[in-house]
This record gives sequence, structure tokens and C-alpha cells, in this order.
Amino acid sequence: MRGVVLDSRRWLILLPYPGGERTPNLPDAAGSLLGMRIANMTPPSMARAAVEGMLCGMADALDELRGQGLAVERVVLIGGAARAQAVGQVAAQVFGSAVTMPRPDEYVALGSARQAAWALSGAAEPPRWPHASERMPCRSI
Repeated sequence: MRGVVLDSRRWLILLPYPGGERTPNLPDAAGSLLGMRIANMTPPSMARAAVEGMLCGMADALDELRGQGLAVERVVLIGGAARAQAVGQVAAQVFGSAVTMPRPDEYVALGSARQAAWALSGAAEPPRWPHASERMPCRSI
């Protein structure tokens, strides 16, 4: 599992594909929870497996982009899970690079509004848009 060293006696492994996966295109993929033992069926262990499974799926998508010749210059996490510093640390380990987590905001809505403003303007470049300045860098633990 992508640079994450797991002791199968201690950690659970979640493959989060109960409805297939879009990137990479794995429409027939199935979800799995591996390594279940009485000692590791705890809320923290299950939460870590869920976070690692989600992040490994994102890492697969990054690998697809790299495979198409695109350089991935930075990884920025947004959304509810990105509010937890521990998620950023696990992400840095999974991605093998530093991860930035901007302060929480409505980034999907703001991005949509910026794209709409750009489309309506007819300009060659997107409009300047305020963005979060506070960032929390995360390093692998």
C-alpha cells in the first residue's frame, strides 16, 4: 500500500471501492476490509484504515496524471477530513511529498464561481480571486 508500512497484526487495510472506482477507471472494483483481528477492530484503527484508503485512492489518481506526462507540483487537501492535522501527516506519508492544507473555506463553491466568472468574461485568463493565505504544511511522520 503506497509507501505506508503496515503491520498487518496491528493495522486494518481498507480498499474503499464499494461502487467501483473512477480514477483509475476500475468500474468493477469491490471494497474490502483486510487484516481484521479482535485486537485491531477499534475505532482508531478503523478510522486510520478509512483515511489511508481514501488517500491511496487519491494517490492512484495522481499516478494516472503523472502517467499522462503531467508534473504534479503540489498536493493541496481541502474538505472536512483536511481539517485534521493527522490526516495531513498520513497524506504526506502516502503521497511521499509535502502536503498543504489551506484554512477551511468553501473552495468548491469558490472555484465554481471563479470558473463561471471566467466563462462569462470571455478573457483568456481567469480573473484574480482572493484565496486563503494561511496554510498548514504537513510532513511525513
